[in-house]
Amino acid sequence: MSGTSLDGIDAALICFDESSPAGYLIETQYDAYPPELSKRILALQDVDYDEMHRAAVLANELADLYATNVNKLIAKSRIQPTAIACHGQTVRHCPDASYTIQLVNAARLAENTHNTVIADFRSRDIAAGGQGAPLVPAFHAAAFRHPDSHRVIINIGGIANITDLPVTGKITGFDCGPGIGLLDAWCLAHTGLPYDRDGAWGKQGTSLPNLLTVMLDHPYFKLPPPKSAGREQFNMQWLKSLLTGSESPVDVQATLVQFTADSIAHAIATQCAPNVDEVYLCGGGVHNHALTQALEKSLPSLNVQRTDAIGINADWLEAHAFAWLGWQTLQNLPGNLTEVTGARHPCILGAIYPA
Repeated sequence: MSGTSLDGIDAALICFDESSPAGYLIETQYDAYPPELSKRILALQDVDYDEMHRAAVLANELADLYATNVNKLIAKSRIQPTAIACHGQTVRHCPDASYTIQLVNAARLAENTHNTVIADFRSRDIAAGGQGAPLVPAFHAAAFRHPDSHRVIINIGGIANITDLPVTGKITGFDCGPGIGLLDAWCLAHTGLPYDRDGAWGKQGTSLPNLLTVMLDHPYFKLPPPKSAGREQFNMQWLKSLLTGSESPVDVQATLVQFTADSIAHAIATQCAPNVDEVYLCGGGVHNHALTQALEKSLPSLNVQRTDAIGINADWLEAHAFAWLGWQTLQNLPGNLTEVTGARHPCILGAIYPA
């Protein structure tokens, strides 16, 4: 898995068997993206010269990086996997125009690892009228639904998404807005660091109420689910359009922290069924202490914990989820939840590239 935050590649080796249909973690491998590569991926967000060629070259480079990452994992674990489920790197997500693009040359990845590869998980759901995202709620349901506790799972990556797991009734989920994508981008622009370690810089600032109000007035928050978001909605150009230029950069960072926390809390309050018992966090945002503390304050009546407490490491949950989606594909089972994505019917997701 390589997500919107563009930090690097998470590979998780997962075993599925009858005793553990959601799978269990055997081994992991993380490799950071070279900073220059992240900049080139970001550049593809905008229309520019020769972008089709640049995208194809990047897809090859990503396949090579993924192959190196996976081969390290295989060497570390001494286990040859049945298949590789590869999300690819999202550069455009436009379900309203009926397409989404996750860069990777899956054929090249299969060739370089001598493994079957499953890729392009989102396109089939979009073809069936869905948003193509979020897909992880189906895994959250398989791994975390509890017969006695109403749980909400919050994945805080570049974009944040929510899965609502009531004891009975339908499971819902949607992208609720920004995660750490804007926080990372603003931190990089003003400190030179790719992210705000532990949220320490953001803690030094003071949230700006007027700016926060304008941010929370973004039209995306008024849309009902199913819905999905990306850099198309929440990006630096949008953020800069809201600023007067007189703001302290650290205060803007503190405001972005509160913006993410408040948008998540609002989504839970308005879209999740009443009487939520437990909230669990996963994704890179769990390491931003300023953000997790702000979220706890925004959800004062709820006990907020990491998914580690219910059996899956928060850092590896999304890679685990796509392994599960790949396993679903190999079993000819659907991987989407229609009530989450809005697709007309359940779909077997992904394209298979044999070893």
